[in-house]
Order: sequence, then structure tokens, then C-alpha cells
Amino acid sequence: MINDNNFSVENELIDHKINSESNTVLSDDHEDANGDNVDLTKNQFNKIYGVNARVKTKPELRDQKIILSVRHLKQFFFFGKGINRQKLKAVSNVSFDVKEGECVGIVGESGCGKTTTGRSIIKLYDITSGSIYYKGVRISAGNRWNRKEIKFTKIRAHEKINELKNEMNEKLAAAEQNSQEMREIREQYSLEIANVRNNLQKIVSEQRAKIKQIKFDNEHVSRKLTNEIQMIFQDPVDSLDPRMTVEDIIQEGLKIQGHHNKIENHKKVVEMLEKVGLVAEHSSRYPHEFSGGQRQRIGIARALIMNPKLLICDEPISALDVSIRAQIINLLNDLKEELGLSLIFIAHDLSVVKYFCDRIIVMYFGKIVETASSDELFKNPTHPYTKALLSAIPKPNPRTEKARIRTIYNPAMHDYSVDKPELRELKPGHMVYCNLAELEEYKKQIKD
Repeated sequence: MINDNNFSVENELIDHKINSESNTVLSDDHEDANGDNVDLTKNQFNKIYGVNARVKTKPELRDQKIILSVRHLKQFFFFGKGINRQKLKAVSNVSFDVKEGECVGIVGESGCGKTTTGRSIIKLYDITSGSIYYKGVRISAGNRWNRKEIKFTKIRAHEKINELKNEMNEKLAAAEQNSQEMREIREQYSLEIANVRNNLQKIVSEQRAKIKQIKFDNEHVSRKLTNEIQMIFQDPVDSLDPRMTVEDIIQEGLKIQGHHNKIENHKKVVEMLEKVGLVAEHSSRYPHEFSGGQRQRIGIARALIMNPKLLICDEPISALDVSIRAQIINLLNDLKEELGLSLIFIAHDLSVVKYFCDRIIVMYFGKIVETASSDELFKNPTHPYTKALLSAIPKPNPRTEKARIRTIYNPAMHDYSVDKPELRELKPGHMVYCNLAELEEYKKQIKD
């Protein structure tokens, strides 16, 4: 996480310019037009899921079998008031896609923004900026980028106008007492100033329209769509209410959605318990009567009863011992194949992620530093932080473990003073956060 105490207009302008120009991975969502073409497939989809026709959509994502698309996600937290107000950048400019049936792993050290990303996707947080699309429909969006665009466009416009006025006054002072020449100078600069003001008005109007669209989209989210995204939380103890029975915990989501038939709900609870390896008798017990692994199975059953298509697993095995970890991983693997789930698997253990995930995203300080398929990432780890994470994996052989060299990542090793970094393609499907000079160096290290 980044604690940003030193605020200045100059630094914000530079940062805003960099973020506005860094569009090589995914185009900025707020710059995309909402087309007027209406097709029958879109109308049918909207009718099935109850999607408001005015909500922004990207049907091409459904055509590409992309179930989740995160575009330039930023999640900031603000503390204090006035001069003591501070900004904490938990997630900064994160973009990635999840395809149907795919399992994407997110790894990184504690505090790098993994859990915050997952919670933002499931709408536990109102995101600061960016957009999240599920099945081509925008389910969450933030307007900070648009508000900053208005703010800094005004600043630049006022600076430009003052600069033009100063130039005009200098030329008028230097000009001879020639009314014709002075009139031409005034007309020339008046026209330039008018163009600056017209451009400012155009940009402000566009961004205000987009802010209005974002507000509308956030207020008209389809519940049927968001119900298909469920989350398994990290701590199986704290995520279960100790005053509720297992049956009440698992069927709570059904009751919220208006399913109040006790017999039908009980049948679904028993079915989910059996699916995760528990028995019907467990439904009348309380969470404290179970082991850690059994509690985690209850959490999985609670998520599965909503019939999700996308499951976010927030370190579901970090609080469990090794033998129970294997059981939970095998259970998730079986459920993924049986139910055709798409998964986002958040974890620390890279060896587990390699076994379980199709693609891996490495995060550091709220940013994605590298992303590739599991085999490619372990074969060609490129970013120094990724190499540091891999060097931290313990080896089962005591002799090789004793000789293991632990790599320490130092962010100061990068020189980004002139050549700014962004997520660049090293090879098809392999992206690295680097500048152009580092990209050329990384390409030489790649193994075929």
C-alpha cells in the first residue's frame, strides 16, 4: 500500500499525464463510446438478467468468452480532514481479464492489494476509479479519473490563457502606436483564447456526461449478475457468525434473495454440504463445533449455494495445516471441473498457485508487475520481484533447501526518472511492468 502524504499540483499533473497516456494494455474505459447499435442477442441477455438498457455494456467481451474484465481499477482510502487528509493507494491502475472456465491466481506479499482487488470486484468497496465488467455489463465504476480530468484540464486551460494574455500584452507594448497592428494582435490572441475555452468546455461536458453515466450504472446494477460472483473469505473463523447454525449461515444468501421456502432451502443446504464433503447432520451445529478445514468447507458451501459462475477465493488455505490444505485444494479443483466455475485464487504460496491456476498475476504495492501462464512464469520469471517470490519457496529436500539462495527485491534498483514504466508485452501472453530499456534487457533473458 502507498501512503501519499506529499501532495502537489505539479506532481499530480505529471502523474495524471502518465496515467492518461499509458494505454498500451487496455484502452481507458472512460474513453470508449457507448455505441448505438442494438442487436437481438444483447436484448435477450438484458431481459434474462434484468439489465437496464441504459447501463454501459461491452457485448464483445461475451463474444470473446471473457467473464470478468477489470479495467484500470484504482482503490484509494482517505483518512483525516483538511490539511491532515491522507490518501492510501491500496490498488493503482490494475487491469486484467478472466475467461470462462479459467483459474487466475493473484500472488504477492501481504499488503500488496490482492484482497482489496477481490473485495472491489465483489462490490464490498465502492471503487475509486476504473470499471469492472461482468459478462460484458459494467457492474461497478469509479469517477475519480473523470473528476481529475476536469480539474487538471481547467488548471492547464487557465495557465494557457494567462500565458497567451501575457504574450499579447508584451507584443502590444512592443508594437508601435499603430492601431491596425494592435487590432490584429488582439484579434489573433482573442481567437486563440476562445479556442482554449471552447476546448475546455468540450472536455468538461464530456467528462460530466461520463460521470453521470457512471452514477447511473452504479445505481442500476443487476442483482442477477452480481449474485453469480461469490467469495470464499480468508479466515474460516471470523467469516462465520458464531450465533447462527450452519444451515442458517449457508441459506442466508437464499433468504436475502427472497427464497423463503424452508423445505426447499433445507434440501439445497444438505445438497451443498454433501458436495463439499460434509453430512446433513452438520446443518444443525454451530461453527465452534467444527475444525478449521470443516469451517472452510462451510464457507465454500455458502458460496456455492448461490450457484456462482465466478468464485473469488481469498487465501482459502492460508489458515489451515498442510494436510487440510490439500483436501481443500482438491475439493476446489473438483468443483471447478464439475460446475464449470471460473476462479480468482488469491494466495501467498506460489507452489500451490502453480498447481491450481492457469494464469498467474504478480502484484507489488498495488500494481501488477508481471502476468503470464503458470508454466511460463516459472520457466521465465522476469521481473526482479517475481524472482524474489520464487526464491522464497522452500524446497522439500533438506540438502537443496540448505543451499537455496534467498533473493531480496529492492525497488530502488529501477531508474524511472525519465523513461516511465508500464505493463508491456514481453512475449504473447507474458506482460511485465517495466520501461523500454528494461524491456530490451528482459527479452535477452527469455528462454525458448
